[in-house]
Amino acid sequence: MSVMSPPGQSAKLIKAAAAANAPWVLPNDYGSDPTETKMGEDAMIGPGKQADRDLIEKLGKSSWVGICCSFWYEYSLSTGPFTYGFDFENRSVTFIDDGTTKINTTTWPQTALAVARLLSLKVLPDDANDTSATLSQFRNQPAYVSSFLLSQKDMLESVLRVTGTKECDWKIEHEAHEVRFDAGVAQFNGGDRRGAVKLLYTRVFYPDGCGNYEARHGLHNNILRLPKEDLDEFTRIAVNRAERKVLVF
Repeated sequence: MSVMSPPGQSAKLIKAAAAANAPWVLPNDYGSDPTETKMGEDAMIGPGKQADRDLIEKLGKSSWVGICCSFWYEYSLSTGPFTYGFDFENRSVTFIDDGTTKINTTTWPQTALAVARLLSLKVLPDDANDTSATLSQFRNQPAYVSSFLLSQKDMLESVLRVTGTKECDWKIEHEAHEVRFDAGVAQFNGGDRRGAVKLLYTRVFYPDGCGNYEARHGLHNNILRLPKEDLDEFTRIAVNRAERKVLVF
């Protein structure tokens, strides 16, 4: 569902699923770690997502399963300086703090495959001795998936390899996370929705570790039989998107 959807749309769908006795619901809850409540509140996305999960459980007809995949890599690298900090047209990058904070990030194909593999799991074990993966083990909780654990510096190194450029060819700036976050808030309050994107991305790069859910929860990549991906392959896709100015957000 689009982030620009009117308020209340997801609740209507959840109620419709309950009325139809749908046993499982995958809510509009892809993205950041739902257990990071402070981050969710600061970024303004957490309360709405929690309300959807609470509604599913309150209605009592369905269970929910979520996909925690963080930001989409190709999209976030290519869209503009307000996401992962890269401006390919001007060959510049803004590092949040020193650019070494690592976060999980996932490609579009990996996210899609994770959803397909998760919903393809059998619901329950065959018997008491069956230890294979089931959908029920994810009942009312997220599956944690990721393509890469990267810092902005890691991303730049991949960009340099893909573009054949050197670090000296790029203008590198630094911005403290609090300053960048506050700038995003001010921008959003001034009517520029890119400010909401900036504050959201910046909050996940805070040095409190909120963006590295792999360190706290581990990953379900193996359970879902997700492949290991090549970073430079998807960096190349992002660079191509940026060059073609495919900058939808």
